[in-house]
Amino acid sequence: MLIEQNLGVALDVADAIGVMVNGRIAHQMPAALLAADRELQEQLLGVRSGGHHDEAEPEVPAVASVPSDSQPQQVYTVQRAHGQGMPSLDDPAPRTVRGFNRWNAGDSAGAVVDIAREPVAPTVISTPISAASRSSKVLEFPVAATSGRAAYVAGTFDTKGRELFYIRQCLEKLGLRVVTVDLSTSGRPSPASVHPREVARHHPQGEAAVFSGDRGSAVTAMAQAFEHYLSTRRDLGGIISAGGSGGTSLATPAMRALPIGVPKVMVSTMASGDVRPYVGPSDICMMYSVTDVQGINRISEKVLANAAHALAGMVMHPPTESAANKPALGLTMFGVTTPCVQAVTKRLQEDFDCLVFHATGVGGQSMEKLVESGMLAGVIDVSTTEVADEIGEGVLSAGPTRLDVFARHAVPYVGSCGALDMINFGGWDTVPERFKGRLLYRHNPSVTLMRTSVDDNRLMGEFIAAKLNAMQGPVRFLIPEGGFSAIDKPGQPFHDPEADRMLSATIEQHFRSGAERKLVRFPHNINDDAFADALVAAWHDVQYAAAGARRA
Repeated sequence: MLIEQNLGVALDVADAIGVMVNGRIAHQMPAALLAADRELQEQLLGVRSGGHHDEAEPEVPAVASVPSDSQPQQVYTVQRAHGQGMPSLDDPAPRTVRGFNRWNAGDSAGAVVDIAREPVAPTVISTPISAASRSSKVLEFPVAATSGRAAYVAGTFDTKGRELFYIRQCLEKLGLRVVTVDLSTSGRPSPASVHPREVARHHPQGEAAVFSGDRGSAVTAMAQAFEHYLSTRRDLGGIISAGGSGGTSLATPAMRALPIGVPKVMVSTMASGDVRPYVGPSDICMMYSVTDVQGINRISEKVLANAAHALAGMVMHPPTESAANKPALGLTMFGVTTPCVQAVTKRLQEDFDCLVFHATGVGGQSMEKLVESGMLAGVIDVSTTEVADEIGEGVLSAGPTRLDVFARHAVPYVGSCGALDMINFGGWDTVPERFKGRLLYRHNPSVTLMRTSVDDNRLMGEFIAAKLNAMQGPVRFLIPEGGFSAIDKPGQPFHDPEADRMLSATIEQHFRSGAERKLVRFPHNINDDAFADALVAAWHDVQYAAAGARRA
């Protein structure tokens, strides 16, 4: 209770008194102690003893003694289940407060003395407690079990508010702190913790770029703003969303931008189909909603509750770090470069945790996502075949941004030309008509390979050289002049020395070499043991170069 300028009433109704100065509690003490000490009243409150403003000193009733044979009292101690050792609210408070009061605040002649702020001590109950009740019972409540990390519930609260609040309720019941973020673009009032306009302000062009009046561009802009918003959150323990195609498109770009390992759950009506546009190279957990995300019913409440509980488990029980503290190394492999990658891995696995990625488009993206997340010590990019699919319109492209991550992060890089002799398509009938006159190879009933031409190799060489020139860390790029794959060597269907020479010559023409940037040719096929040895030696070179740069 807050009582202003009436000490007598405060002493009558309260057992403990807190003295507030300039909005902060400076002292706290039993009411009887303050009532009995007139000097303390004047010092703290400006009450003048003997003046006509003084209140009559209230009579303090004596505390009745309790017979020793009274009924035992049971004491319950309520404490936070996860709060032990945490600083109290008193710790960040200032040690002193200004001693203004109503008598000296407007008088320049009145002395203003800083009052030392005493630690708040709990009021001690002097009633004796029998021996039988000395053992107290501790009741633990899972309140704010993750006070340092919050579960974020994001979505369009104007249309999915009931479902999103149900997720929040499930999380709070488990003791998580929850932040709700509204991604609506309708302009309606928002019940969420974070208003859509707050999210929109994080768009590079500001709030107006989101609320433009056009629904299509508004959704795209809000997704971009939400990605920037999440990057500023320091308490993000995990994120969950629920929605249809629009809601999924709003939430998942920001999820993809988060580091690998941050819990991400998306309940979506789109989760039973092709989810690559939503998941990409990230570790988003997609859960099919079964029914539409519309209302709470016997099906949706189970699906949404399971999703919330899954997120809670990931947030509250993060995995422990692996006991093997070996640095992680990323390698790319294709079927026709498997012997090479297996040989390199065998040589390095005692010292490195070798993570092999299948270079099928999303494989290269996944490896680069780990580089972006700071989870790889370096890369041996044996199989850059995704570049061939990007240039030659194949189906396994990793996109035009392949290799760009190394321009942003100075990670040691060793690369080669693995499977750059081929462009991938599906079954034989899926090959575009304009390519039917090219050299095709039926790899299996579901995969058809097309040999890269001289022109393809020239374009690939220019692409790769430009990417290598932009890299920030130490670089070694090794060219196996004996062939780029298991079927690119004498007697095999894709053996074409002229096309391979065009790639080598183009890279060499445009590559800018330096002390820690080297292009090296070898007479071997990519799957020869000697080439695997060369890759391992090159890795040790860039590893030591990177270590020297860090020491410098």
